[in-house]
Amino acid sequence: MIREAAVAGAFYENNIKHLRQSIEDCFTHRLGPGEIPKLSRINDDKKVNAIMVPHAGYVYSGPTAAHGYSKLVKDGYPETFVIICPNHTGFGADVSVYNEGSWIVPNGVADVDDELANAIIKNSNFASGDFLAHRNEHSIEVQLPILKYFDSMFKIVPICMMDQSVEASIDLAESIYESCSDLNRKITLIDSTDLSHFKSQEKTIEHDNLVFNEVKNGNTEGLYQVVKNEQITICGYGPTMVSMEYCKKLKQKNFELLQHSTSGDITLDYASVVGYGSGVWY
Repeated sequence: MIREAAVAGAFYENNIKHLRQSIEDCFTHRLGPGEIPKLSRINDDKKVNAIMVPHAGYVYSGPTAAHGYSKLVKDGYPETFVIICPNHTGFGADVSVYNEGSWIVPNGVADVDDELANAIIKNSNFASGDFLAHRNEHSIEVQLPILKYFDSMFKIVPICMMDQSVEASIDLAESIYESCSDLNRKITLIDSTDLSHFKSQEKTIEHDNLVFNEVKNGNTEGLYQVVKNEQITICGYGPTMVSMEYCKKLKQKNFELLQHSTSGDITLDYASVVGYGSGVWY
């Protein structure tokens, strides 16, 4: 199954030259890390187990995402990236694993690690092989051009979560851990999520900080409850909980928040903004 780019020309540049420049601009932007990192070729002592990055258009969230990617690039690429996102379209399975084929973006092709993908499905009570959820979903696709900018020698396992319950998140984390152990696969999780949506700048920062507090404490149930109780409009709390639980399995659950911004920091319109966070688990 070949998955063609669905949001090229909308969320990011379709022209390869312009795409490359826009990615570099994310890193050198005033809200970015300030420099374009160089990929480490030393993979024996990897420290970054998972990263949180946003998935809006590059002009809005790219500089914030660049902080997480800078850490990842300096740490070195794994064999496979397991990229987990929320389901924005409402189509497909509850936990949808794209388990064969390739994804095409303007600057390269990413092959699916079908062996790992099918192992995750086998070891999970929630996940199933499904392509429909991924057909028009943007929140995994937008990560690929940035990954491809630095190197092409990696595979991916795209997972889209419509069911973002604590139970599904814990199950998926355990399945990923067990499958990687069985296959001796080195991976890094990419948790693709935007934070509070369409609140004032002040309320967005308040709500986002409630999320970060639970993430830093490694409190998966606490994150779920604060999202529900405070009606926080973070779209990818499920992928975040998977990252939290997976890193607990590795006994390396420390989370470092690298950058927190909003769309208002780009547009200078603070009346109704979207929050973006970038961080790493190590």
